[in-house]
Amino acid sequence: MSYTEEVYERVVAQNPGEPEFHQAVKEVLDSLKVVIDRNEEKYRSLSILERLVEPERIISFRVPWVDDNGKVQINKGYRVQFNSAIGPYKGGLRFHPTVNQSILKFLGFEQVFKNSLTGLPIGGGKGGSNFDPKGKSDREIMAFCQSFMTELSKYIGADTDVPAGDIGVGGREIGYLFGQYKRVRDLYEGVLTGKGLTYGGSLIRTEATGYGVVYILNELMQSRNDSLEGKTVVVTGSGNVAIYAVQKATQLGAKVVAMCDSNGYIYDPNGIQLDVVKDIKEVKRGRIKEYADRVEGAVYTEGVGIWNIKCDVYLPCATQNELDVDGVKVLAANGCKYIVEGANMPTTREATDYAMANGIFFLPGKAANAGGVATSALEMSQNSQRLSWTSEEVDAKLHQIMKDIYAKIDDAAKRYDLKDNFVAGANIAGFEKVVDAMIAQGIV
Repeated sequence: MSYTEEVYERVVAQNPGEPEFHQAVKEVLDSLKVVIDRNEEKYRSLSILERLVEPERIISFRVPWVDDNGKVQINKGYRVQFNSAIGPYKGGLRFHPTVNQSILKFLGFEQVFKNSLTGLPIGGGKGGSNFDPKGKSDREIMAFCQSFMTELSKYIGADTDVPAGDIGVGGREIGYLFGQYKRVRDLYEGVLTGKGLTYGGSLIRTEATGYGVVYILNELMQSRNDSLEGKTVVVTGSGNVAIYAVQKATQLGAKVVAMCDSNGYIYDPNGIQLDVVKDIKEVKRGRIKEYADRVEGAVYTEGVGIWNIKCDVYLPCATQNELDVDGVKVLAANGCKYIVEGANMPTTREATDYAMANGIFFLPGKAANAGGVATSALEMSQNSQRLSWTSEEVDAKLHQIMKDIYAKIDDAAKRYDLKDNFVAGANIAGFEKVVDAMIAQGIV
């Protein structure tokens, strides 16, 4: 049995009931096998893989808060501080009923490699709660955020762990969290990213993940003498990442014809009118089906199946494991040539393998959606310097980071005779920087 297989079996045995974490570890270790095999004795002697798959620290706590009816509610809070070899822990907070330790370990493990790829000095972490912000009043959300941060504040800091937003945690929630941190710690520092522009936030941070997805897609297409001009695109989701992926793809000449939310999907053959989507989702906090009521010619379909819409480019930007092998088979049969992940591992392992084996260029989330955390790190830099950069400066830095990420993963894949396997390329390139730092710092 190989070293990577031994470590994976140990992960499964020691982390029962955590399938999402098992999935993430297997995907990475399978990619790293070619690297580990060349240096197996060295890596075994230092237990590199055992240390890599074990979080440095996991914090869990209860979050009591009072709802609008005066009833005390209890949620669970978590922070997984996975790896700090190359910098302070960095990764989002997710508020969603499905949040559990397995999902956060999976996301935190992915974050280690993603953050490494940015080239910036940030480690990997993730956190959140099973709290559901949907249907809650602003006062209830503030009460929850203040209780959550009262406990979390003991374990984070500008040079220790810098959370950001994720699903269910937008500008409103970040504001409440930051205010409570400032109150209980008596510190005004860059402890959270995704902050409002009036209190230390960065321009372009809202757009960064979606823009970054399209920037790296554009690099891939240009390397194949192709472009987005005139291409038909399907984007899943209708949150922050999806909205700004649509915006940038449209700016580069593509026609985005479909988006979705957890209830169903819309198809607009004339091209998505993003101002309508923004009003529904960002202003009214409504459901995507309202688009079909407001735009002539648009059709809403309840349930899953957005992959049935014919497209050249498919950008899954909703949530993990949303695209399975049956969906990818339909995309391939309909002539889709590019799948680029905007969400964290939205494509199942079987679907990913099928796509790459059937002529679809596939860019994994740890590379493709790194623009968000990269711009968060740029926000940290601005906070440290007590200054703000212009939109043009931040956007230019983001664009260059995504170009550099594509170059890194393409180079890593080619060095190990895995041309066009960008999943392996991303894992290898991310691993190389982290493992060098781990070895240099000794047994810690």
